[in-house]
Amino acid sequence: MNASTPPFTIAIIGAGPAGLFAAELLSAKGCRVTIFDSMPSVGRKFLMAGRSGLNLTHDEPFERFLTRYGTAQEWLTPALKAFPPTALRKWAEDLGQPCFVGSSGRIFPKAMKASPLLRAWLGRLAVQNVEIRTRHRLKARNADGSLIFETPDGPATIKADATLLAMGGASWSRLGSDGKWTTLLEPSEITPFAPANCGFLPDWNDTFRERHSGAILHSVALNFDGRTTRSDLTLTARGLEGSALYALSAPLRDTVARNGKAVLSLDLRPTMTQADILRRLLAQRPRESQSNRLRKSLALDSLSRDLLRAATPKDATPATLADTIKALPLTITGTDALDSAISTAGGIRQDALDEHFMLHRHSGLFAAGEMLDWEAPTGGYLLQGCFSTAFAAAEGMLRWLESSHSAIA
Repeated sequence: MNASTPPFTIAIIGAGPAGLFAAELLSAKGCRVTIFDSMPSVGRKFLMAGRSGLNLTHDEPFERFLTRYGTAQEWLTPALKAFPPTALRKWAEDLGQPCFVGSSGRIFPKAMKASPLLRAWLGRLAVQNVEIRTRHRLKARNADGSLIFETPDGPATIKADATLLAMGGASWSRLGSDGKWTTLLEPSEITPFAPANCGFLPDWNDTFRERHSGAILHSVALNFDGRTTRSDLTLTARGLEGSALYALSAPLRDTVARNGKAVLSLDLRPTMTQADILRRLLAQRPRESQSNRLRKSLALDSLSRDLLRAATPKDATPATLADTIKALPLTITGTDALDSAISTAGGIRQDALDEHFMLHRHSGLFAAGEMLDWEAPTGGYLLQGCFSTAFAAAEGMLRWLESSHSAIA
């Protein structure tokens, strides 16, 4: 804005990373910014994400980084280039939160938690005169752009020069991301939500689940759709969870939706060759039971042994066992509940927005963050996408406001 331009008034709906970051950018440009959030306090999902170590972004080569956004890569590339991982790291460090790169390439604040960063961030917003109103749920947007909120004191109507929607996806609803905002837009503007970075349901019976609930398959590999991932997998009361599954969630979810099931290949000993496994099995005494041979030669736990028992004949030869240990079929029949997913696919469609993240049908209404129809694996890609789209939407909003003001003038 130039000196002769009056301060624009901005309403931002949602006090997660995308909303807070857009508020910071816009208030730094002289806009009067008010953030509205339905919850009693801000950044609840952000704080939850930081409980086990706040993974801000990733240090891998940028061209490879872009591929992590799958079918949304082309759409999000301009925003990610405008505010890349290096910029996000610098932003955190400017808030007094030095970062480091972990062994996997993930970037974390040295404090590891989200709370110190959030406190510093809110302090900066306060200095920039950003107002935050909690317990304000957006119920409607009128044709003139005014916003109607449900508040503890009754309905409230707010008028702003432009509005940014940053209300998140549809998982972890108790933290504020309940997806109810979809009723504010036309159905044609929305792709239905689906779980992403989620657990999956194998075709195991209840007895098997109960026997092994809480067990962990350590350092196993999964192969599906030409991709291989590796991590621990945890068997919960509902199914299987783990970063190796999360990384495959999009193709797995889509295959299950299309075919009713998906079959992965589970490698129980990814650091060993089939020949190494066979040699160890053959070195055991012939009179040993199959369970003992597997336990003594390969340190396979009870869950692994039961999976092999179910996947092989009773009189399976060592060669058959070795083959199955390297490629055990794992049939998936569904995803875990949407609300318990780490993130969600679906949301506002790309074709409902212009290149500056303003909705075609709603002049002056912009959107950013997880409420847009994109998904990415864990590893810093989710937060980076939220910050980058917020940056692009804030820039687009300023451009639109200045253009509109110039046209009126």
